[in-house]
Amino acid sequence: MSMDNLAFESGHNHQHCIDQALQQARTLCRERQQRLTPVRELVLKLIWQSHQPIGAYELLPALAEAGFNSAPPTVYRALEFLQEQGFVHRIASLNAFVGCPHPEDKHQGYFLICRNCHSTSELESAPVHETLKLSAAELGFSIEQETIEVTGLCPNCRNREGSDA
Repeated sequence: MSMDNLAFESGHNHQHCIDQALQQARTLCRERQQRLTPVRELVLKLIWQSHQPIGAYELLPALAEAGFNSAPPTVYRALEFLQEQGFVHRIASLNAFVGCPHPEDKHQGYFLICRNCHSTSELESAPVHETLKLSAAELGFSIEQETIEVTGLCPNCRNREGSDA
């Protein structure tokens, strides 16, 4: 099962997600001649510890514990690099970041976000992109970037709410 299908799976091994994300990042940085510094690598690892978006300030204590400068600019520079490389996405509605399961390709961001547990799953949806592109073109609008965030209940939270009724 791919990493992007695991967000709503309860009890799966996040270590597999972390290992796969770090390996992809190392390989892509090598290919792109970019530096995956220890701080950048740690931030990426922390983001992949769950499929719940994490805010920049939530990362600071772990940076300090690991012996790195834990000032906000340090984490923001790491996050900026990780976003530029496609390793993470920013979830604007939560002002937080989530790992990208397929950083090898530049793509649009479509996210399902559980309003209860905040687990987030990234979707690949060419039909959504094509519909937006056509609708925008009809208005003479040129899309430069698109991110869609859809809020609802994940299967785990739906089951919990259903059992409470």
